[in-house]
Amino acid sequence: MRSIRWMLTERRTFMFLLSLTAGWIILAIVGPLFAPHDPLAANFTQVLQPSSPEYPLGTDQLGRCVLSRLLYGARTSLLLTFMMIGIVFTLGVVIGAIAGFARGVTDTIMMRLCDTLMAFPGLIFAIAVVGMLGPGLFNTVVALSVVWWAKYARMARSLVISLQQKEFVTTAAFSGARKIQIIGRTILLNMLSPLIVMAMMDVGGMMLSISGLSFLGLGAQPPDPEWGAMLNEGRRYLQTAPWLLIYPGLAIFSTVIIFNLLGDSLRDVLDPKKNTA
Repeated sequence: MRSIRWMLTERRTFMFLLSLTAGWIILAIVGPLFAPHDPLAANFTQVLQPSSPEYPLGTDQLGRCVLSRLLYGARTSLLLTFMMIGIVFTLGVVIGAIAGFARGVTDTIMMRLCDTLMAFPGLIFAIAVVGMLGPGLFNTVVALSVVWWAKYARMARSLVISLQQKEFVTTAAFSGARKIQIIGRTILLNMLSPLIVMAMMDVGGMMLSISGLSFLGLGAQPPDPEWGAMLNEGRRYLQTAPWLLIYPGLAIFSTVIIFNLLGDSLRDVLDPKKNTA
């Protein structure tokens, strides 16, 4: 009975966090439609103004509406993060699955490449790549893709090798199922759950990496609104206009927390712990 109650509680928590996540995604998509001002329009008569009816979150050093820039920045930060997760997930799973099925020399070469990439601190390596390619969102996508796919490749390879030894795979082979059916319907489908959990838990880290590169001036370039870039622009005004740091910082913080909690909850729902009490 306690186990059933625990599972119901976990599912309610997951649905609540999923609702919050859906709200953030919807905000990123439709939020710019409700922006009260043009996020790029400078108004030098309203520089560094605190919250007011016309500017609910105040203005920045160029008189631009902070709320409008946050709403437009949500689209850049969130959608770019999901695009990055999709790229590294697909690339890593394909390479890892090939290595796990092929084994031999192919497996050795691919895994040594993964070891080489994972030997460097991820953000430092991404900074080096962006430094060579030049600043910009496209180069940020390339740099982070180079860094992040390796962990998915290693996980996918491990899952393929482990699942190939499972009894249900052997049973499917003896029952006359073709190899392509075993790979597609049996192995790949059973790989998805842990990989999806990993991807969901990486959303927060990916957003922090994108925002960090933008904060360093290597990601989004002025005047494009992006949360990390807004932090970089506002750091000079910490004492005179703290809202320039508080609001984008809260946006990043709350988004990362929500996605991390959602990843933990999804892991528990897909693979619930046994309640032995």
